[in-house]
Amino acid sequence: MTTFHFELVSPERLLFSGEVESVVVPGVEGLFEVLKDHAPVMSILKAGIVEIFATLTKAPERLVVRGGFADVAASGLTLLADGATPLEQFDMAQLAQDIRDAEDDLADAKTDEEMKVASQKLDQLNELKLALGA
Repeated sequence: MTTFHFELVSPERLLFSGEVESVVVPGVEGLFEVLKDHAPVMSILKAGIVEIFATLTKAPERLVVRGGFADVAASGLTLLADGATPLEQFDMAQLAQDIRDAEDDLADAKTDEEMKVASQKLDQLNELKLALGA
């Protein structure tokens, strides 16, 4: 199978850059797989797991993303993630604490704007929890 260039970038650092055979991406409209010569598309990422197949015969590298954007172009795939962590380094206890904090923020919200922001954050965290099977 042929390869294409893939980069995963978070605000903190470049997490992956290299040639891959396939990447499974958690888009807001559902999971989608990118292979070489995929049609150009831009998508919003939802919280979930990105699976990177350097070769289809090896187990994928898995990274947890917290939203962002995906850009599929002739030059390859670029994910600009709001946050990303290798799955094996992801802290489930911290996620549980973040959910509790977001629930508190929602309960303490005084204005419609505060409620909207807190609700969106809580929804994103719960999506991530669901994607991780927790």
